[in-house]
Amino acid sequence: MLVVSGSRRQKAARDRMASAARRYAGLGWPSFPGAHPPNGGDRACSCDRIGCPDPGAHPVSATWAHQASVDTGVIDRWWVKRPLANIILPTGRVFDVFDVPAAAGAIALDRIEDEDLPVGPVASFGGDRHLFFVATRGAPVDEDEWWSCHLDTLPEDVAETPGMRWHCRDSYVVAPPSVLPYGREVSWLRPPARGPLPDPLRLLEVLADSCEDA
Repeated sequence: MLVVSGSRRQKAARDRMASAARRYAGLGWPSFPGAHPPNGGDRACSCDRIGCPDPGAHPVSATWAHQASVDTGVIDRWWVKRPLANIILPTGRVFDVFDVPAAAGAIALDRIEDEDLPVGPVASFGGDRHLFFVATRGAPVDEDEWWSCHLDTLPEDVAETPGMRWHCRDSYVVAPPSVLPYGREVSWLRPPARGPLPDPLRLLEVLADSCEDA
């Protein structure tokens, strides 16, 4: 029977996460290390916060927005230091992300296929939610048409759509192949590829309708 040591497991996890972060860097997507479920014990998150509200799904530092990088040397050093770290991708830079309940996401994917609409990368967050990657609107001159999402509490018309979150400026998502508590994972349903991402406002209509119907 082959026994895999703890150090070998850590190296395998580090190589898996660092390799994914390097692939994202190749697409021009900055990344940053995230918290993760610890090995052993009764805690759900590797951070030192008691009762962490978002276990395994947040950056390891409040400086993530400034430090996120596409430098592969930096990425390798991060994951040597934190071999089990999950991958955080800032939004509102290269892409935005629509985050919807999995049932709504499945309905939306069917409608997108039926209507032959463009769709970009789509990830499953632990089987609970679907993450739709779309082109970012950046920072339009007319600030009334945009907002800093502050982890998805604004604008009101999006917040009132059942279960929908729009990750844009000042937000992030947890990227595949990150590991979540209780054996869940973040995985690609439609992996990223080079090429333009879909228009967010066109996809917003489909996703909002799907959230209403789910």
